[in-house]
Amino acid sequence: MNIHHISIQGAGEWNEDAVILRSDGGFYGVIDGATSLVPFRSVHGETGGRLASQIIKDYFKQIPGDDRRDLETLAKEANKRLGEAMRAEGIRMDRKSELWTAAMAVVRVKEHHIEYVQAGDCMIMALYQDGSIRTITRDHVAHIGEESMAVWKKGINSGIRSKEALRGMVLPHLLQNREKMNTRGGYSVLNGLPDADRYLEYGKINRIRLSGLLLVTDGLFYPEAWPQPEAENDNLRPDEELLRRVASEGLERYAKCLLALEEDDPECIRYPRLKMSDDKTGIWITF
Repeated sequence: MNIHHISIQGAGEWNEDAVILRSDGGFYGVIDGATSLVPFRSVHGETGGRLASQIIKDYFKQIPGDDRRDLETLAKEANKRLGEAMRAEGIRMDRKSELWTAAMAVVRVKEHHIEYVQAGDCMIMALYQDGSIRTITRDHVAHIGEESMAVWKKGINSGIRSKEALRGMVLPHLLQNREKMNTRGGYSVLNGLPDADRYLEYGKINRIRLSGLLLVTDGLFYPEAWPQPEAENDNLRPDEELLRRVASEGLERYAKCLLALEEDDPECIRYPRLKMSDDKTGIWITF
């Protein structure tokens, strides 16, 4: 088994992503922290998103390699630790705008199967020996993002060419979306509250003819051009395209291509997105 990983800071002050690499227990994972909409800084200047991802990473780091508890149970315990840390800092847990949150995708590699747990928009994809691709997880934030991007594109159509002005238009929707975390009409995310436990997804797949496993935060999603050129007629889904490119190019080269694309579109007009460059974290496991 070979492991390749990257974690590249985006345009923010901190890398709010984190990576879990535990060969002793077979734990591997990516975490994407999200800063609270109400500003918070630790004594070291860390944002809530940075703290959230590091708290969850540190929890998985200290688990004994021979721990037999399933990943769902461990993820719930990590979420509990996150809540304890926020309460210690005086965060008002009844105000979702103040919460430090994190998406995550974690696997435990065993001899005959892969166990997984996931929340939010961190994704897990599998590649098989015959070249077929299987997306294990669902992007639970996609529909929320589409609503925000519809407002962003409307702003572009009205003539706005500044990402700061466009973000100002989208901000009320971001505030509303926060209230939807861990609800049936919203999205799943670790937020330190018991409601996150209800929306975790978990399970296991067997390793029959499995040749690769990819875990990514959303910063590695390939952005969609807008308006999309009529000549483009790619039958591959975005997640399939992502895995095939990583399998053929490697994580580092793929990430460099994304960074170059982002640098050529600093105001987020050609490729509408909320940040010029998001943190990018991925793990590529080959068997």
